[in-house]
Amino acid sequence: MFYRPDDGPALAEDPLTAIVAPRPIAWISTRSADGHDNLAPYSFFTAVAYAPPQVLFATTGGKSDRLRGKDTLSNIEQTGVFCINVVEEEGLPHMNASAAEFPATTDEFAAAKVTKAACSEIACSRVALAPAALECRLSQVIDLEGEGNIAVIGRVVGVHLRDDCLVDGRFDVTRFGLVARLGYRDYTVIREAFELRRPGE
Repeated sequence: MFYRPDDGPALAEDPLTAIVAPRPIAWISTRSADGHDNLAPYSFFTAVAYAPPQVLFATTGGKSDRLRGKDTLSNIEQTGVFCINVVEEEGLPHMNASAAEFPATTDEFAAAKVTKAACSEIACSRVALAPAALECRLSQVIDLEGEGNIAVIGRVVGVHLRDDCLVDGRFDVTRFGLVARLGYRDYTVIREAFELRRPGE
């Protein structure tokens, strides 16, 4: 089949996120200017550069108590920092619990029963038991086409790696079961990987 998205839905559910999959989840922790910690998952997420290291996530839609975007975006624009926490299989129910819409003053760490720890380079909390966490300083906020579609690029200024996730000097996502988003309401857990070298390597 072929369809043009501008012509309206061709299937009962939009297949875009099933096509662009799997996508790792950025479990983003932020802090508001007045000190309220926030924690929320985003699956439009990727790394975009090595040097300096930069990551990108996008937020879509809005929130009833915000004029623009959601609490995560508001906090980042207020403070200029955020932390991306990696989600492991054991953390899946807590990540899902933090996806609920809470009032802006709610501490999602507490609501989702997640232990927090202080970041090292930025004034923000992180998920204490996450396999990895990337402390980021805001680089750019980009308004995308469509209402409520906003991309955020951050420069990674600090990296936390859990020791049991390191194997022979490498961060091994199969050790803890990296959680990734598929399409619709589907997820996957990465349990195996293989190496493939490019020509000339």
